[in-house]
Parts: sequence; C-alpha cells; structure tokens
Amino acid sequence: MKQEYDFSKAERGRFYKAGLELMPPIHLDPRVARYLAERAKARGISLSRLVNELLEKDIELIESAGG
Repeated sequence: MKQEYDFSKAERGRFYKAGLELMPPIHLDPRVARYLAERAKARGISLSRLVNELLEKDIELIESAGG
C-alpha cells in the first residue's frame, strides 16, 4: 500500500445506488452443479432459473409444514 493516497479529486457517493440489493454469490458442490446444469439443459432453462424454482418449492414445503 502507498503511504498516502490523493482523494482531492474524489467524488463522494459516485458508486452509491439507492435501493440497490446486492446478490451474494452462491457456491455449489461441483457434483451438485453438474447435476443441476444437466437438468436445466434438458428442460431448456438456465441453471439460475432451475435453482430458483427448486428453492421456491422448498420454501413452500417449509411454510406449509409450519416451519
């Protein structure tokens, strides 16, 4: 690191976006990722869409069980 940094031309809030929701990365086990990627390809949908559909079903099951 430098001893000093020049912030004299910095612009406060330059990258701030009100209401922006950050999406953290999700890391799948390689075996799980391969399996789901194959299922998504067979259905003609993206891996993200398949994972979201599966998780939405799990949420419904959890909520219907009172959890």
